[in-house]
Amino acid sequence: MFKDLFQKKRKYATVPSQRLEQLKEPAEGERPKREIPEGLMSKCPKCGSIQYSKELEKNLKVCSECGHHLRLNAPERIAMTLDTGSFIEFDADMRSVDPLGFPGYSTKLEQQQLKSGQLDAVITGQGSIGGNSVIVAVMNFEFFTGSMGSVVGEKITRAIEEATERKLPLIIFSTSGGARMQESILSLMQMAKTSAALARFGELGGLYISVITDPTTGGVSASFATLGDINIAEPGAVFGFAGRIVIEQTIRQKLPDDFQTAEFNLQHGQLDLVVHRKEMRSTLSKILELHDVKGGF
Repeated sequence: MFKDLFQKKRKYATVPSQRLEQLKEPAEGERPKREIPEGLMSKCPKCGSIQYSKELEKNLKVCSECGHHLRLNAPERIAMTLDTGSFIEFDADMRSVDPLGFPGYSTKLEQQQLKSGQLDAVITGQGSIGGNSVIVAVMNFEFFTGSMGSVVGEKITRAIEEATERKLPLIIFSTSGGARMQESILSLMQMAKTSAALARFGELGGLYISVITDPTTGGVSASFATLGDINIAEPGAVFGFAGRIVIEQTIRQKLPDDFQTAEFNLQHGQLDLVVHRKEMRSTLSKILELHDVKGGF
């Protein structure tokens, strides 16, 4: 009995759990699991259908099942809309700083730049659509939810001034969560600055087309996004000033299910057109040709 207690312990080899999973035999009739490469498939946020990412990109990021328009970043929007090779960027090196010393803001800016690959939430420049020269500003929701800080306001204002000086039409593609509160009053003043520049542009006869994409809210919707000579939106795009929940709590009423969508706003006179993404380029080209923009203003 005591002899058994003092016997040497047997040594056992251990197999890592990850290796054990690999060694497991699949059950009868069950196919072995295969790893799906990351990014191969995409899920529609509206209907939940699964599609090949490459097929979705070929369809301009419009769901083939329900027609939902997925969000585009600024480079994608430029590539889909402007003539190939025509785009020349303005103020490419302009980036935000932390003017108020807001806690953590500088770190967040660096994170957003790494995440999005952009220096800020808008890209501006000159290009052409169907051979018609145009100044464009394209906002990027991937950078800080497209919030408007000093750089966004300054770049858009400069783009408006370039359109004024060169006597070219202006197109702004908006998508934004509103003013960037980390810059406080400096951010809010961009609403007045961009609106004033557009007023001067309009007084001289310039053509401004505003294209509203999902979502466009807050200070951006309350300023340049809704000041176009022609206001266009993509199907289903949500835009307005305050959010749905805030409005319902304020007025203590239930809002319609389609409230603040492009279709709702078109019905109530806030828009001129709702244009499918596949028809956006041709629609903009026709508008530019109808206004004889090649002759200036």
